[in-house]
Amino acid sequence: MDIKIPTVGESVQEAVLAEWFKQDGDVVEKDEPLFVLETDKVTLEVTAEVAGTLTILVAAGETVAVGAVVARIEPSGKKQPAEKKAAVEDAATEKEEKSAEKEDSAEEDKKEQPPEEKEKPSAAKVKSGPEAKEKGEAPEKKGGEGAPILSPAVRRLVAEKGLDATSIAGTGPGGRITKGDVLLALEQAPAGVPDECVPPAELGKDQPPAEVRKAMSPIRKRIAARLLEAKQNTAMLTTFNDIDMSRAMALRAEYKEAFKEKHDISLGFMSFFVKASVAALQEFPEVNGFIDGSDIVYHNYQHIGVAVGTPRGLVVPVIRHAERMGFARIEKAILDYVAKIKENRLELADLEGGTFTISNGGVYGSMLSTPILNMPQSGILGMHRIEKRPVVVDDEIVIRPMMYVALSYDHRIVDGREAVTFLKRIKELVENPERLLLEV
Repeated sequence: MDIKIPTVGESVQEAVLAEWFKQDGDVVEKDEPLFVLETDKVTLEVTAEVAGTLTILVAAGETVAVGAVVARIEPSGKKQPAEKKAAVEDAATEKEEKSAEKEDSAEEDKKEQPPEEKEKPSAAKVKSGPEAKEKGEAPEKKGGEGAPILSPAVRRLVAEKGLDATSIAGTGPGGRITKGDVLLALEQAPAGVPDECVPPAELGKDQPPAEVRKAMSPIRKRIAARLLEAKQNTAMLTTFNDIDMSRAMALRAEYKEAFKEKHDISLGFMSFFVKASVAALQEFPEVNGFIDGSDIVYHNYQHIGVAVGTPRGLVVPVIRHAERMGFARIEKAILDYVAKIKENRLELADLEGGTFTISNGGVYGSMLSTPILNMPQSGILGMHRIEKRPVVVDDEIVIRPMMYVALSYDHRIVDGREAVTFLKRIKELVENPERLLLEV
């Protein structure tokens, strides 16, 4: 059966085969993940439709067109349990090393030969092929003719860690590379530099490469293009304010356990800001609209995008019709998206149709930032970390948990007065969360 690149959206014609979970020749089960596909918008896992033996036709890192055949599965055999397979390979390794030790011991018992013959045995005495491998007599291959001969267990470990076997000094019988040699090479690798970024000659030394060059992923290219487009094609401006989080934190603490018990989900601060944004967007429709040529398009619904950072880049899944949702449904929607992102199940439809975006840099410790518009939207709200600061309340200096917030907006459609008032409205609602529940 052919494994083809699936269609992930009308606008997507090609993708990068980012990573194989299996190796060529592996036996796979039905619905088992095979590889990660990365487009300019999403990443997703492709699973096996049938069980069988996998034949890989396209290597990881290659750009492939939608519909291209990247592998085949031949229905046959049963998959050997990983534990059993590893045990068999380890037993073979032990047997092989013991055989080599016996051969070396027998060689020492022989009569002494001239030094030249000890160091360089004649070609007639060097065995090769299957017989030599079984007895552990095959010479190590180094240099241009091939890689060192590795036992199954050592070969698997070298492949998993992405090491170059030719750069590892073997201390086993006959100069063979043992597991201990591989682990020692890993321990001695320069800290903070991935093994694949270190030249083979430098493995085991405290000298990282001067620079590493990598091609941008499709998602990273897309993010870069959209951010540049927003800077060049909008009159972006940012206004700031700060929010006293005391009452929101108290309300959350008071009902946190009851909320989780009833809805089976934790109550976070994002739902407070989503609800506040919905109310403010209904009052200031320009922030919820966008410019289309010479027209302004207004939305009578609030589709709120929530920016989520991933190892491959920033994605913004959309909570549709947030105006119809309560706190629990909003938190559930966010949690579902986080799970889909982690499992590479996010779909193109999950990212489309947003009218306003919220980005929470506070989870990374950001105190203040200027978020960039998510085109074609006209507004984006930036949340930041909560920090205790001295503030003046009723002419007295008190310590309160404060959060800076930022609103970036397109000044072509949103005037400064609307932007400032919009952000002030969010401040009022979060500082008095009861108003969110009463919708006043």
